[in-house]
Amino acid sequence: MHLKTRIAWLKTGSAITIGFGVIIAAAAIPSLQAPTGLLLDLVYLPLDGAPSAGGSAARLLSAISGGVLVGWGLMMWLLATTLYAKEPQLCRRIMLTSIISWFVVDSSMSIAAGAILNAFFNIGFLLVFALPVWNPLPSHGGNPA
Repeated sequence: MHLKTRIAWLKTGSAITIGFGVIIAAAAIPSLQAPTGLLLDLVYLPLDGAPSAGGSAARLLSAISGGVLVGWGLMMWLLATTLYAKEPQLCRRIMLTSIISWFVVDSSMSIAAGAILNAFFNIGFLLVFALPVWNPLPSHGGNPA
């Protein structure tokens, strides 16, 4: 995969992560909880509206986790657009360590919480970030053309 393709892939994944972060953080405001409620309903099938982001503790956790996702997505964007072309091995190590540690913790705790489908959805995020950096760039920089 060429460097420009890898960077575009990583930027897309970063934008999606930021978007999910904004949606989840917005659930801290009761009138903006519907999208997060749908996400919760998807990971806790059936689609019956039973899971709720409405309690004050759930709203606080939405604010925190949404903010972390926004920050993580921005960090991955900046790594992809500034560091990856200059220091591909360092950037690759940072990204893989970050995404794999997130995946293990998020997925195992999602399963422990009874939201096994979230662990399956996490595979998509894992692939979006890990695939473009899994293999090192060739020594000539990945043919950025």
